[in-house]
Amino acid sequence: MHKANDYKKRPCRICRRWFTPNPRLKDRQKTCGNTKCKREWHKKKCAEWNKKNPDYFKTNYLQDKLNAASPSETSSKILPVKSRLKSGLPLLFVQEVIDIQHLIIIEYLAQLLFKRFQDVLRGQDTVNTEEIRQQLPKRISRCDRH
Repeated sequence: MHKANDYKKRPCRICRRWFTPNPRLKDRQKTCGNTKCKREWHKKKCAEWNKKNPDYFKTNYLQDKLNAASPSETSSKILPVKSRLKSGLPLLFVQEVIDIQHLIIIEYLAQLLFKRFQDVLRGQDTVNTEEIRQQLPKRISRCDRH
């Protein structure tokens, strides 16, 4: 059995201070005992995991929405769906025309397209409209009008 002194000191992966790892954790301890370092390490590892598994939460969200919307055997009553998109459509009427699960999938695709559209717009250069207004003449003459 190893003693506490048998484990070599190592630098914390966050603050870079040297520490002696807890003998119970052995080689698994990556940070010193500081709470801030533990939180930062956890945050870093979660970000790595989310980057490797980008569709995990999207799939779970959609599946949970579909499961909640599917009618149970006891009641076949149409339940209104709470929409995150403010489309202005009467959702109860749309649910009567198409299946509720189809409506959820269409809404989900619309959300993804809208988010993608916003990401593309954020990547483009913005135009300073104030400078353009100042450069235009006050009255633009059209030749067909006098």
